[in-house]
Amino acid sequence: MSTISIEGMEFFAYHGCFKEEQVIGTKFGIDLFLEVNTSQAEESDKLEDTVNYQAVYLLVKEEMQSKSKLLEHVGRRVLESIKKAFPEVESARLKIR
Repeated sequence: MSTISIEGMEFFAYHGCFKEEQVIGTKFGIDLFLEVNTSQAEESDKLEDTVNYQAVYLLVKEEMQSKSKLLEHVGRRVLESIKKAFPEVESARLKIR
């Protein structure tokens, strides 16, 4: 089992409870930590044997574009999307700032 970390992702988005936050927007940072069995990829050196980091990034970007009032809601959407798209991910942690 390995931890794949994708840290320092930045997105401009329109999340927040206040109307101004959803109009003006702000920059958000995301760090993502994925627990994945990488043993096959370690041997094969093939992208299809592991989680494609670019695909993960694009998924997070897509979820960040959908407005939410709460960051907790954004986080849940991101984690659910990752688990659906990448069943090989055993567990995931997310930090939004």
